[in-house]
This record gives sequence, C-alpha cells and structure tokens, in this order.
Amino acid sequence: MKIIDMRVRCVAIPIQGQLRHSTGVHPGYFLRTILELMTDEGIVGLGEVGGGDSRGALLKLKPRIVGLDPFSLEMIKLKVLRSVYYMSNARLYAAIEMACLDIQGKVLRRPVCDLLGGKVRDDIPMIGYLFWRYDRPGGGDDQCAEDMVDYCEQLHHELGITSMKLKAGVVAPEEEVRVLELCRKRLGDGFGLRIDPNGAWSVATAIRMGHRLEALGLEYYEDPAWGLEGNMAVRNQVRIPIATNMYPNKFDDLGPAIRMGAVDIILTDIHYWEGPRGVKDLVAVCNTFSLGIAMHSGVEFGIELAAMLHTAASIPQMTFAGDAHYHYLTDDITTTGLMKYENGCIKVPAGPGLGVELDEEKMEKYERYYEQKGDYYARFHQDPRRLDWYPTIGGM
Repeated sequence: MKIIDMRVRCVAIPIQGQLRHSTGVHPGYFLRTILELMTDEGIVGLGEVGGGDSRGALLKLKPRIVGLDPFSLEMIKLKVLRSVYYMSNARLYAAIEMACLDIQGKVLRRPVCDLLGGKVRDDIPMIGYLFWRYDRPGGGDDQCAEDMVDYCEQLHHELGITSMKLKAGVVAPEEEVRVLELCRKRLGDGFGLRIDPNGAWSVATAIRMGHRLEALGLEYYEDPAWGLEGNMAVRNQVRIPIATNMYPNKFDDLGPAIRMGAVDIILTDIHYWEGPRGVKDLVAVCNTFSLGIAMHSGVEFGIELAAMLHTAASIPQMTFAGDAHYHYLTDDITTTGLMKYENGCIKVPAGPGLGVELDEEKMEKYERYYEQKGDYYARFHQDPRRLDWYPTIGGM
C-alpha cells in the first residue's frame, strides 16, 4: 500500500459566543485544516490541524510522503519532521500521523486505540471549559464571577461534567479567583477545579493568587506564570500541583523542565507532542519521573477529538478529565454530527480507524463559511471591545 495523494481543505464552524483569553478573542467561530490521505488501494485517512490555514504548509510536505507506505510512520516522521530543522512542524506531522493511523485501522479493521496498546476505558470524562464570553447565547457579555459560575452550573446539569477549568488572564486576577471560590461553594468539595492564566500573570501575582487558591483543593494550577522559570518559581512557593501545556510542550524542553522541577503535571496534546504515538512516548517519560498526565484541547473538530479519545483511552495513568472546547461548537463536519456528552463523558468512537467519516455537505457548507469569515489567526491578538488592547505577558 502506498500514499498517492493528499487533499487539504479549511473549514470554519460557528461557536456559542466569542471566547476571550489572555492573548485575544476567538471571534465567534473555530477553524481547522482538514487533511485526507489517499492510498492506491482506495482507503482514505483523515487528519486535522489548527493554528489557522495550514493548506499551503501541508502541501509543501506532500512530495515527501507520496509513495510511502502509511504503515511506515518512522520513515514518514524522518522525512516530515526530522529532516530540515527550519521546516520542522510537529503540528503538521501530527495531522499526517493521525491520517496514517486512520488508514491502518481501516486496513486492519481495528480502532486506532488498538494500535496504541488497546483501550483501558470506553469513555473519557471531560471538563466544562469556562471562558469569559462576549455575545453569549441569549445576549450580553460575561461581566463578573457570578456569570461564569452560572455557566459552570449549566454545564454541570446539561452535560454532567464534574470538573471545570477557567481560562484566566483576562480580567482582574482577584475576580478570576473568585470564580473558583464560588464554584466550590455552589458545587461542593467533590467538584474538580482548575485555573489557567496561560502564563499571563507575573510571578508575584501568580504566587499571591496561588496562596488564596490553596484552600480550595485545586486539581492543578496551569501555567500560572511565563516559561519554565516562571512555573518553577510559583511551584516553589505554592502548595498546588503545577500543570502545563506551554512549558514544556515539546520534547526539546522536557529534560530541562524535569531537571528544574518546573511542573507536576503535563497536558498531552496530539499536535505539540508529535501525534498519538508521540503522546505515548511522552507518557513513558512522565511515568519514569512520576509526573501526572492530563489532556489539552486545541479547539478541535470531530476528527481530532476522535484521535484524542482513542489516545486517552489507551493511557491508564490519564485519570484527570480531559480539556474540551467541544461544547462551544454548534455543529461538526462528521456524518454523526456533534459527539454527545453522557454523564460528563464522551465515548471512544467505534472503529475501524478513527471511527468518524466526513459529511461532504457539511464540509462544503463550512468551507464556504471559512471563505466568508477568513483566517482569524492573522488578527488573533485583538479584542473587538477594546480596539487599543494588545496582549501583555506578566502585566497582571
């Protein structure tokens, strides 16, 4: 079997509101680049990647993989990711690996999780991811901690989620900490709490807020300050496990992070950590050094979510509920539509492969929507309510 062609398309799907974060605003939609790898036996594998329009970058890699066997992932990785340092892009490689694993599963008539060691759970618990929103469903913006806690309670009742994470670094740190304090009061001691300023807080602020948060029994404090040094400084002063999806988020920085004692928990990400197989490599290192394992979300659609679920299902140590922006989406591009939450969990798709297929009518619809709306990653670091605003690291 050989790869004979690659097809790439950009699609955008509306979301419920505009989601604010420390470096900008998702302006009412998410966008992804969808990859299809075609083989000479007529089997097509699906992949997905975020970060804006990646069609041109993927097509530059096409000559490197056409003619290769989709089972030859080490060779594909060498030619795509390891060959030229200034062209190396783990996100692009991960989309290709995702598609190759989808092909392998279809050939073998087995789900992708079986290619990763087999699943240890049938469904994956997910969090309620809280963002300060503009243009909420029903109108208005989130203004105060009570608005955020009301939404958390809504997700708890509608989806069954039993953990939350606040995307912080947006309003005053004291008000963001108050969100978690109110969640603890309203939802009880058993409800999981997390906060993620995305490194936007200064070390001094992160330590001060961390001391206030200690009494709440957080599951973890994610990227409280910038970089390995920032995380280490906070970890030395605050009695809450420090987590990251930023530092480290690649193998080059994993050794230094461990030597420094910068983090307690690493959030896996299929794109940062070189595909599902790379995530398994990361987990092996984390197990060696007794680091915790959680799962990062990157505004994925159904193809990547399927890959995330298959990967998480094969990792016994992944006991934290996974991140997911998915409950903000209004639709999906797969034939089954939006995956359903049941008791706060999403089931691992049944195989073969990733267990999802593209809905061509929806692909055409959301390709047109993308062409209408455009690639907002070119204007990501903006706030439509504050025209002179720009992101500032350590400014709070």
